[in-house]
Amino acid sequence: MLNKKTQSSSDKGLETHTPLMRQFFAAKSEHPDVLLFFRMGDFYELFYDDARKAARLLDITLTQRGNSAGQPIPMAGVPHHAAEGYLARLVALGESVAICEQIGDPAASKGLVERKVVRIVTPGTVTDEALLSERRDTLLVALSRNRHGYGIAWADLAGGRFLVNEVTGDDALEAELARLEPAETLCADEEGWPAFVSERSGLRRRAPWLFDADSGRRQLLRFFGLHDLSGFGLDGKPLAISAAAALLGYVEETQKQRLPHLTSIAVESGDGAIAMNAATRRHLELDSRIDGDSKHTLLGVLDSTVTPMGGRLLRRWLHRPLRDQTVLRQRHHAVETLIESAAGDASASNAEQALRERFRALGDLERILTRIALRSARPRDLSTLRDGLGLLPGLRGVLAPLDSPLLNALTAELGEHDEHAHLLQSAIVDQPPVLARDGGVFSEGYDTELDELRALSTTADQFLVDLETRERQASGIPTLKVGYNRVHGYYLEVSKAHAAKAPTHYTRRQTLTNAERYITEELKTFEDKVLSARERSLARERLLYEQLLDQLGGRLEPLKRCAAALAELDVLACLAERAQALDWSRPELSDEAGIHIERGRHPVVEAVRSEPFEPNDLVLHEDRRMLVITGPNMGGKSTYMRQNALIVLLAHIGSFVPVSRAVIGPIDRILTRIGAGDDLARGQSTFMVEMSETSYILHHATGQSLVLMDEIGRGTSTYDGLALAEACARHLAGSNRSHTLFATHYFELTTLAEPGSGIANVHLDAVEHGESLVFMHAVKDGPANRSYGLQVAALAGLPKSVISQARGRLAELEQESRDAPKPAMSADALDQPQQIGLFAPRSAALDALAALDPDELTPRQALEALYRIKALG
Repeated sequence: MLNKKTQSSSDKGLETHTPLMRQFFAAKSEHPDVLLFFRMGDFYELFYDDARKAARLLDITLTQRGNSAGQPIPMAGVPHHAAEGYLARLVALGESVAICEQIGDPAASKGLVERKVVRIVTPGTVTDEALLSERRDTLLVALSRNRHGYGIAWADLAGGRFLVNEVTGDDALEAELARLEPAETLCADEEGWPAFVSERSGLRRRAPWLFDADSGRRQLLRFFGLHDLSGFGLDGKPLAISAAAALLGYVEETQKQRLPHLTSIAVESGDGAIAMNAATRRHLELDSRIDGDSKHTLLGVLDSTVTPMGGRLLRRWLHRPLRDQTVLRQRHHAVETLIESAAGDASASNAEQALRERFRALGDLERILTRIALRSARPRDLSTLRDGLGLLPGLRGVLAPLDSPLLNALTAELGEHDEHAHLLQSAIVDQPPVLARDGGVFSEGYDTELDELRALSTTADQFLVDLETRERQASGIPTLKVGYNRVHGYYLEVSKAHAAKAPTHYTRRQTLTNAERYITEELKTFEDKVLSARERSLARERLLYEQLLDQLGGRLEPLKRCAAALAELDVLACLAERAQALDWSRPELSDEAGIHIERGRHPVVEAVRSEPFEPNDLVLHEDRRMLVITGPNMGGKSTYMRQNALIVLLAHIGSFVPVSRAVIGPIDRILTRIGAGDDLARGQSTFMVEMSETSYILHHATGQSLVLMDEIGRGTSTYDGLALAEACARHLAGSNRSHTLFATHYFELTTLAEPGSGIANVHLDAVEHGESLVFMHAVKDGPANRSYGLQVAALAGLPKSVISQARGRLAELEQESRDAPKPAMSADALDQPQQIGLFAPRSAALDALAALDPDELTPRQALEALYRIKALG
């Protein structure tokens, strides 16, 4: 609905407003919930509350100009030639903007120029280059639901991708939204959505009937011109159909034009990827850290792609590691081939370098093709496409001798585009202007009519020089000159001193302080001819430009496949470059369960450290499924766990990995519980967040999952925490039977490593040197013998008095533990390393108290129990 102040102005009756304001209110009533950019000459103006809001968000001037309905009109404006920058800022803030353009010709219109909304710019539907993040997909997502699960549809309009999926349960939906990170999300305007949906920024609630599966099916059939949806694999997927139709309807509503670049829908199955929930993606810092930094992340280290479309594809691969070992082995082989094959290029030592050198001249063809389809491509988009197609023969020359099934398939996908390349080469000048309306886009010789019109303008300069010379001689006025301005056109200028010598056939056009300006019949005829030629030349260029877009748009699919192949080649060349630069090795994928890593390193920590990284091994197999990891804080437990998860993830996107050798069996999930913080918005404490993440892992981990558990139970009392940590460890080892790395400071958990349990102990080593502590960062078998908590506290800078007091109290606790009676131990237990308990055993009084059930006691029984316990104390 209209905001209150705007509504109050319109409620007075539209007849009381000026015609321009009536036009504004008509457009605003159709788009009440978005800002309205109302075109007025060279500006987009905003009125009333739109103006107030835009002035605040964009830091532009709010003014009051003119009156309508007897009241001043609050307004703010932005120049139309700079509108993209302002739109980008608004979209980044989550705002949507309706663009209301003048669709009539002001010169030909009688009265008010007609205006209408030509498109709505929203965060999830932007396609303009200036509004997009270059190396990140901008996604629009639609969600549907029933009692069985959820349908998800998402579109990357700028890249022409349209995909769907169906998931079961809130956890699976949350994991998908964490992976996709949509800029805008559509859902039915109903109650009962999970908090992670209803609290999303960029959420748009839509009428529930827009998510109907039956009408949605008809809508999709009509849009794609099909008789059924079986070719898309959508049979039996009503939730996916309803989400896809709701998304498509929104896109058509906002773009207000055909969408020829959306030619199909792909069904993305969750079974094809290694599952990672939102917490896991956050803990592993795949592409962003909690502080917003993206440089010191896995993507920051891995991404050396040359093209923006390659960078976006690599990000998608990183967030969706594959389980299909056939596809992964092909990628590994392709990377290895690029590294080991000679380039056949004197400027490069191998095929990887040769490819990357050529990619440096390659633009973002994927998004350029979308703009061609939407008819918003600019001249420089077409020259970039021309140059990109011109690179294809050289790329084929590099790829032809390479013996790799994947590289051969991608070479075939590049296709033959000689016709398009020749068309663009002959049509577009080497350095075209920014905007087509400025003219000068087409090469000489491309169109005969355009060449003739341009020739008139070209010969005009010489005609004017000749005319000026003749008139000077004929009139005897040596200072006479020919000039031009946009208001009065061409003229002959004579100074006041010579005005009396002006011939009688001169007609006065303008009088200045020091000169007179005249026109002659000859000059007037020339003016009409030249100005007409310029107008007709620009009109001819506009027509030729539209025809060129038609020709290119007629064969978009082969060009889109070519762009996709170029993006994948860029990613593979990037992975080859990283493998060489960082000394990574090809992983081996095995059908046998287990993970065997020799001399593994953390890819991010190693990249940012100046000193050498200490590599470590990892061995997990059927009889060794869990490692209980002990050692001091800062000793490297968390680094060790994360590095192994990242190694596994890298192997499953097709990358080489930072190891000397890695053999990895089937993996279906990577699940982590590392660190935690309060979620104040949802009223959850640190411990509640920890337990929620742990609960998810225990319910979802399987025998093929890799699980990282760090310091479970630290957020509550010692005995509660220890009991929970032990129970979780036993459940993961015995019931889930996952590949688990379990870091803890509870030394009591090291006793879980019993024969046949599938649990083993390892520790991170540290050495005391005087009063200082040296971390060795080396993983060794067996449990740690100390936690070194006081030493780490001293390193953190705690006052010496605090450390001294803590040492004294620690000595007392250790003495109490030694003095306490020891329970009888078996011979096997005597052979095991003995750990010091965290606290002395509880007293008999406490044991008696713990045995009571207050709800089962009568008042008399409670009093008697109290006397017994007092006697024990």
